[in-house]
Amino acid sequence: MVNWRAVLTGFAVELVLGVFAFALPGIGHAAAGLVGGFVAGWMADDGVFGGAVHGFLAGALGGILVAVLVLVLGVVFSATGLFPAVLLSFSIGALALLFFALLAIDSAVAGAVAGFLA
Repeated sequence: MVNWRAVLTGFAVELVLGVFAFALPGIGHAAAGLVGGFVAGWMADDGVFGGAVHGFLAGALGGILVAVLVLVLGVVFSATGLFPAVLLSFSIGALALLFFALLAIDSAVAGAVAGFLA
């Protein structure tokens, strides 16, 4: 059973830390995903697998949000004619999947650690 309160709290932590992460590009965003996944796994208190699932879901929500943002920006750039539409549609899909995976995987690992410690 998924504890959505834990997932949404982990997502909120990732979102808030992600805004401040621009001060440390790269490192800050990875830390935001790790801390958010850890919070989700800790709040779920459902063992290693449950913590990983809750951390993954918290990271996946962030990944979906970033993917939608990238998609909207891609449509805007495509509509202005700055980039060819075919090239842009392929790169948008690849970037969306990359962001989704990067934000979800580190959160799942941190959630598993938190589930183990809880």
